[in-house]
Amino acid sequence: MSAVLSPVLTGLPAALPAAAVDGGAADFSQDVFWVWLLKAVGILVFLLLSVLIAIWFERRVVGRMQLRPGPNVHGPFGLFQSLADAMKLLLKEDMTVKAADKVVYIVAPFIAVFCSLLTYAVIPFGPEVSIFGVVTPLQLTDFPVAVLYILACASVGVYGIVLGGWSSNSTYPLLGAVRSTAQVISYELAMGLSLVSVFILAGSMSTSEIVGSQTTLWWLIPLAPAFVIYVISMVGETNRLPFDLPEAEGELVGGYTTEYSSMKFAWFFLAEYINMLNVSAVATTLFFGGWRAPWPLSAINDGMFNTGWWPLLWFVAKVWLFMFLFVWIRGTLLRFRYDQFMKFGWKVLIPAALVWLVCVAVVQGVRQFAEVELDTLMFVLAGVIVAIVLVSFLIPEKKPEPEPDRSDEPFDAFAGGFPVPPLPGQTLPPSPRALRRQAQAPASPALVGGPAAGASDEGDAPESPTQEVPRG
Repeated sequence: MSAVLSPVLTGLPAALPAAAVDGGAADFSQDVFWVWLLKAVGILVFLLLSVLIAIWFERRVVGRMQLRPGPNVHGPFGLFQSLADAMKLLLKEDMTVKAADKVVYIVAPFIAVFCSLLTYAVIPFGPEVSIFGVVTPLQLTDFPVAVLYILACASVGVYGIVLGGWSSNSTYPLLGAVRSTAQVISYELAMGLSLVSVFILAGSMSTSEIVGSQTTLWWLIPLAPAFVIYVISMVGETNRLPFDLPEAEGELVGGYTTEYSSMKFAWFFLAEYINMLNVSAVATTLFFGGWRAPWPLSAINDGMFNTGWWPLLWFVAKVWLFMFLFVWIRGTLLRFRYDQFMKFGWKVLIPAALVWLVCVAVVQGVRQFAEVELDTLMFVLAGVIVAIVLVSFLIPEKKPEPEPDRSDEPFDAFAGGFPVPPLPGQTLPPSPRALRRQAQAPASPALVGGPAAGASDEGDAPESPTQEVPRG
């Protein structure tokens, strides 16, 4: 505990006063209509181009991890492969399920992609720059609860998945949609709790002010446990391996996208990759200093690399660092089982996020409202945690009840509702067909081992045990 909180001693006293006094809030007072329009179009183009590059990037990286070249035919290094796949989806025949709810079936993909496009509106790409003579922040807009706006957009976006699976009027899409609901409830709660500790230290939920509060210390360092919880939750939030249970191509045909084709499927596909960029941008903004240059670049020439258009480069580089993390996880881990997935979300992530949040709130509260040295506070917290761990070792574990010996019991392959093979030591009972044959065997004159009934000893006895007795 003390090792985790030790950076708080050095970084927080310098970082918090700057966040409380200046705040670093973006100033949009000089913006005009055409600047807003230019920023919005720039964000849209950035997201669409990033998705095309992300698809190629993922296939190339996973290919290298699996000792394959990946896309390498269309264009230099296969860069045009994503463009060819997009054109294929655009020109592919558009099928519509006859039994589907037509309106909801068509609107669902648009809900998913529209909500995914809203997040970058409050993400700061950089500080104030001059765009055709107008000094404006590299951010479309910002407000005091910008992070809550991001969480709201992510929550509403799942309605596209749920409605898409329900409106298809098919079993597998509906099952995939129900799984997506459980996934969002489980992992968005842990994600939100991991972000609350950032709000406590930064003193704001505005994205520009959170970036401004990380001038001397990135929140990744003092809030490392919250960052780990967020990274795990963002993988589950975006339906990526090992948490891609709503889709799960191997077991659910295609999940909620089973009955979609052509551009309607492309919208869902686009929303998934944009959501990856969204959560990567949130992690960059809240934990990795946003658009600020990493040390020691930030210390060169009084921070010259934190001014002008340089911060845009650092922001994009940090986002793609998280995109590589997504691909790395996909090429490494296997899909969770559904019960493991739910257990991990509710019994591990959420309790861990709550415990960490309480620790951060206690430290921050004591710093502001009590005259207690942080060294003393850290030792007290560490002692409490060690005491809890020791008490947990003293609590006896509940021993499982011994299973009854079932070796003498007849094995029932259908006891659990579906057929299962016998375990070692178990024997399958004879099948009903074999029992019927045994019951009919004495009454049948076909195969006998001795003289047939009513036959004389001289002429009608069979020559071999399997010879058929003459009839007639």
